[in-house]
Amino acid sequence: MSARRTCQWVNRDGALRHFASYVGPTQSQQHIKPLHWYVACRLALEGGFHPDEIKPRPPFRVVTRGRRHLLDFDESSATGSETTILGGLKTKSVDIVVNKDGLGPVIAVSCKGMTRAFRNLTHRMEETVGECTNLHITYPALVLGYLFVLRANQAIVEDGKEGTHGPPRRSRLTRNDIAMDPSGQPVESIARFHAALCALTERQGIRDDVSRYEAVSMGLVDVESDHVGQLLQGYPAPDSPLVFDRFFDDLYSRYDERYVYSAPDLSSRTRRIEWSSDSPALLSSVARSMDYEIRVADTTPG
Repeated sequence: MSARRTCQWVNRDGALRHFASYVGPTQSQQHIKPLHWYVACRLALEGGFHPDEIKPRPPFRVVTRGRRHLLDFDESSATGSETTILGGLKTKSVDIVVNKDGLGPVIAVSCKGMTRAFRNLTHRMEETVGECTNLHITYPALVLGYLFVLRANQAIVEDGKEGTHGPPRRSRLTRNDIAMDPSGQPVESIARFHAALCALTERQGIRDDVSRYEAVSMGLVDVESDHVGQLLQGYPAPDSPLVFDRFFDDLYSRYDERYVYSAPDLSSRTRRIEWSSDSPALLSSVARSMDYEIRVADTTPG
């Protein structure tokens, strides 16, 4: 998967399994690219955004027949490019962007991943706040998401000695690389980062604080061989605003409030697509492996 350069149709486990087991340099972002693809494809399939509006472009082709929208898999149509957005302070390259003609960027998602050196997490906060503020200054209605994943490297105790669980073929992890203590609880640096991100999410209206995101998620990714790539259950806690299952619902809710319900004259352009249930892509085995419900029209084709 790491050799691919254009958007692929992957599910969450596949994207996170790549992240958890990747052993190359992280500066190229190859460890996190499949997560970009997962988000882009999910925005099309579940979110109902046209693939042409999304960058990187998902590998789908749309055929419109009357009021029906049929989705077909088309790997040749996919791209791997990011989008550069004009911010209030500087231009910014953003991982995944939905752009509506005549409106500009309406949804943007930044994906970040850390594999170790978690003591430095708090240093990322300035960058995180700055990116959000920069983009919201120019586009206050932009629905902005921040998706952060970390390897759940865990300290263990064997024969009275402390060791670590981490991905294979990696150099020995140091105490700074540990995310979970031997009892399975997050270490202090992870807990502090969680608290800081909680203060940066759930921006509701366009007049609210521009330094807050509309949606933020933090996921700890299992590195154990039997569960590699799975999100840890129980942290963040189910009532945390950062749980993964809330992330996309929050994006869609804020988008509909701002671009559909509040602007009925534009709804023919902004309303999210419902895919025809007999779309070739939706009848494939790949579609059945997705971890979310695909947005399908209630009506059957006539």
